[in-house]
Amino acid sequence: MAEHEESPGGVPPLDEEAAWAAIVAGYGQEPPDPPGARPFRPIENLMLPEEDVEPEPAAPAPSPEAPQAPSEPPPEPTALGSSVVFAPGVGIGGTGPGTGPRDHTPAEPDETDEGHFVQPEPELPQADTTAKFAWLAVVGGPVLLLVAVLLQWDMTWWLTTLGIGGFLGGFATLIARMSQGDDEDDDPGRGAVV
Repeated sequence: MAEHEESPGGVPPLDEEAAWAAIVAGYGQEPPDPPGARPFRPIENLMLPEEDVEPEPAAPAPSPEAPQAPSEPPPEPTALGSSVVFAPGVGIGGTGPGTGPRDHTPAEPDETDEGHFVQPEPELPQADTTAKFAWLAVVGGPVLLLVAVLLQWDMTWWLTTLGIGGFLGGFATLIARMSQGDDEDDDPGRGAVV
């Protein structure tokens, strides 16, 4: 390692190897509490006033020579204060399997049950002949012009008139046939009528 020179304030240089040795030696050990620190309060003592809190007794470390004694079952968890409210059927530690709200199973359907809802097929209104020809002209006019361009046909006057005129005529027919009397319909979704 490089030689450390004394820093300008009279502070001796830091011995890095000794510092790393101290860190490695203390690895895994919990540092002591600072002076004036209060002991940890387990959950059983949280509702008690500060002066009634008893420090948690330290568990004695078992000696390696002593035979292992049969351990006692852990004590039942104590109930918390009255400010903690649980849902019905839910308690500390649970009241047994199958008592929670997610453990519900629906009743089995019987023969009289119709099963699940099946949406009926929607009935579309029947289009009259005029509407069918109007839609044919709106879609067919641009398709005719597109086919003429792709196949490199000569754009004669009748082809252009049929494509553009068919589109404009079909569009005008569909617009003219739209219902004009919205105010005359009895629509219950429009709110109260005074």
